[in-house]
Parts: sequence; structure tokens; C-alpha cells
Amino acid sequence: MRVSEYVRHDAVGLAELVARGEVTPAEVAAAAHEAVRRVDPRINAVVETWPAEDRPTPGSTPLAGAPFLIKDFGVAMAGRRSELGSRLAAGHVARSDSYLMRRLRRAGLVTLGRTATPELAYSITTEPVLYGPTRNPWDPRRGAGGSSGGAGAAVAAGAVPLAHATDAAGSLRIPAAYNGLFGLKPTRGRVSMGPALDEGFNGLAVQGGVSRTVRDSAALLDLIRGPEPGDPYFAEQPSRPYAEEVTRPPGALRIGVLARAWGGRRTAAPVADALERTVHLLESLGHRTEEVTVGLGADWEEFVLANARLSTANVAATVDDLAAALGRPVDSSSLEPATLAAHRYGQRVSAPQFVAALTIRNRVARSLARYFSTHDLLLTPTLPELPPRLGAYGEGAETLDGLGWIDRLNDRSPFTMAFNVAGTPAMSVPLTADAGTGLPIGMQFAAGFGREDLLFRLAGQLERAQPWSGRTPDVWAGDIPAAEDS
Repeated sequence: MRVSEYVRHDAVGLAELVARGEVTPAEVAAAAHEAVRRVDPRINAVVETWPAEDRPTPGSTPLAGAPFLIKDFGVAMAGRRSELGSRLAAGHVARSDSYLMRRLRRAGLVTLGRTATPELAYSITTEPVLYGPTRNPWDPRRGAGGSSGGAGAAVAAGAVPLAHATDAAGSLRIPAAYNGLFGLKPTRGRVSMGPALDEGFNGLAVQGGVSRTVRDSAALLDLIRGPEPGDPYFAEQPSRPYAEEVTRPPGALRIGVLARAWGGRRTAAPVADALERTVHLLESLGHRTEEVTVGLGADWEEFVLANARLSTANVAATVDDLAAALGRPVDSSSLEPATLAAHRYGQRVSAPQFVAALTIRNRVARSLARYFSTHDLLLTPTLPELPPRLGAYGEGAETLDGLGWIDRLNDRSPFTMAFNVAGTPAMSVPLTADAGTGLPIGMQFAAGFGREDLLFRLAGQLERAQPWSGRTPDVWAGDIPAAEDS
């Protein structure tokens, strides 16, 4: 299978070719490996690849035989390195599959490697010391977002059509927005975090993927959702597969529009223009939009402080566990400045402060639930600015403490984290691009708890009304010549 043909298909399309016997999983995997070889020297998105090990049964699932990459965080594959983007965990090998990895295998996906993440997934740009910065395929001078930046860049560049991602503060939606992809953060409890964890970052973190088409993300979520033994809770299962929702009309929806970010961060002019164009598109499709203000149930300073306490306490525990298990020091030889600052700050978080932060989490969830009792969806920009240049996000990181780093994260991505705190689903949709630079701009839609079905219906309608999968970046596997395509 030539790369020029391979990149024309999404994951479902490749699986359909396999099911019809037009191509074998091995041929698809070979094309995927070649696509990675073509683009990765320019974007540094894929940390490691390996020969295809999985032997899926053609036609057994909607994704059987499609190539796949896992993030170097949040999932464990037996016998493969899991380094978490950190020198502290360099060389660490997973002993067994996590529950998610087992489901990915049962889904028939052929996992071929792992993608880059910032250290411990603790940034919204992917520029770790361990393996260097990941570059945005639309403009390699800019970042690809994070923490699932490797996944976002790899999918956008055509290396694979679909890749694993996680999201604890926007880590799935941010790379989707910066790289011109679709990305949906599921409801808390939709996908198991086990067996190593009952929940990630006290319920803020979830599992998912980024893709070039809506149906790929829907098919993936259908195949990985559902509880596992020992899970502390789980989201109620949908009445029909999400893949079916993509083609169902959403009806006329009441959609609130939040143009001004929580915390007061100013939205850049190209993004504000994109939001306005999105509103016009929604109204042309029969939806009712209105500008709204949405309370968080806490003031912004309380919100940021609570998240700093929850996240740094989790980082401190993770760092201490890794250091003890691998016999490595907790210092600048093994950790980056922001992670060291988080470790120090997290060690000082008291038990009463931690419980108070969980109380803020509850208040945010209740406040957003009140909003969704009167509106179907909430529309915001995914991010208030275009992708920043590499190095910009980390400037002065060595001067920040753990609270200062989280304040920076929330300032640069003020629209995303509320839905992690509340546990509700949200998606970034690549509806528009900046006229001046051609860079993609993502629009975020959020729904009430458990309403991924509504998001997939709207996403399918938007994709049909204003298709985006035909737009390709400067670094695109199908455009880089090789002997097989010459």
C-alpha cells in the first residue's frame, strides 16, 4: 500500500479495506511505518516505533486492522517502555497491559509505537528535555500543544489517522485545536483508568483519542468505553453506539456562547473572528445561540488554587513513587523546573487544603450542571490564541512555584479545565482557520454529564456542513516523496 493511498483514508476507512480483503493489516502497518519515517524528522512527534505485533481479525470491529499510536503516558503496554516524558522514568518498561491497552487490542487496532508527551503530562506544550520539542506540522516553528502533543502532530501530519490521548486540563482538546483535528474529552468514568489507578488526578484525567474525522473518534470511544472490575464508579452507558450518533440529526439545539474567558484572558482577534463565524454557521443549521455568562461556583483565584493543590499533590506522589522504584534522585538531573516546583509545592499541601480543593471541584460541577439544565451545549474557543512559538510557554519556568505554573496553564488555556473539574464531556472541532497564517482554530463545545451522544450528533452535522479532513498541513506524509511513490 502506497503512502499516497494510505493518507487518503481515515481509520474506519482503512479497516473497511482490510475487511474487504483489498489490503492486509501488515500492508497497512508498513504504510504507517513509512509515513512516520517521512514526517517525524520534521515534527519529532513519535518517540519510538516497533514492528506490528497484533494480528486482528479483519471485519471483527470497525477499527480492526487500523494503525495506532499510544501516548507515552496514561496507558501501559506489556514489554514496552513507559517513560512519561521524563528522565526520571527513562528506560522504564511496563510489566503488563493496562485495562485500556487490553481494550485497544480487542478493538483490533495495530499499535505501532508511542507518541511524545511533556514531562509527566504536566504542560500544555510538548517540549520535554527527554526527547526534545514536538513541532506543529502546520508551522514547525510553533508548538503542537500538550500534553498529547505528539499524538496531535502525528495524526495531523498523516502518520496515523487516529491516536491515543489523555486529558486532565485540556491535554486532548488543546493539541486537537492547534493541529486542526477533532478531539472529544469523554465524561468522567466513561473509560477505565485501571488497574493501576482508580481515577487520574482525582477525576480530572480521562482517556480518549484525536482523529482527522469524527467517526474515527466515535468508533474508538465505542470500543474502549465501559467499566472494569474494581472501578470506583462509571458513567451510564449510552443507548446506542456513538458511531450511529454521528449520522443522526441533532435537532435544533440551544447553545450558549461564552466569548470572554473565565479569569478575564483576552481572546486574540483571529480566534474571536473564528468564534463569530462558528455562531453564524450554527444559526444557519437551525440552532439557537445566545451569549451567556457561566458561573464556576468559585472565583477564579479559588479555582486556580484548588487545581494547583490537587495537581501538585498528585505530581508529588507520582514523583516520589518513581524515584523510589527506579532508585533515582529528585533533583534537576531527573526533573524539569516546572515539575520540581510542582513536587515541592505538592509536598506542602496539607490534608485539610486537599479536602478543600475537592470541595471546589464539587462546587464547579454543581454550577455547570445548573447551566446545562437550561442549555443543550456551551460554545467557547478551545484556546484564546494561535499556537505559540516553541519555547515561549516555558520562558521563566524556573522562577515559578507550583501555583505559578498552574496559573500560567490556566491563563493560556482558560476555557478547557472547567470541564475536567466538572467531569463533563467537551470536544474541540477544527471548523475554521486563521486567514493570515492558515493555522487551524478549534472551537470547543461542552455538554452535560454523560451527553457525548449530543456532541457526536452535532460534530457529525458540522463535519458534513463544513468539512475539514481535506485540509492538510505543511508537513504531510502524502506530500513528502519516497521511492515507492516516485
